[in-house]
Amino acid sequence: MPLGAMNYLFIALGAAVLALSYAAMYIEKSVDGFFALDIAPFTLVGAYAWILFAIFYRPKKK
Repeated sequence: MPLGAMNYLFIALGAAVLALSYAAMYIEKSVDGFFALDIAPFTLVGAYAWILFAIFYRPKKK
């Protein structure tokens, strides 16, 4: 199996952050709102980077 359980957990965490960020922007309904301009770019880029990390993560062998 190329990805382990920890990888899928990390991917799910990143997907949840993505969904929450997009949902918060939808709830705000303002293009120039505080969340859309100041917080969402960092959370979205961070979540995409986290998912990329989760795909390439390999636990250390004992």
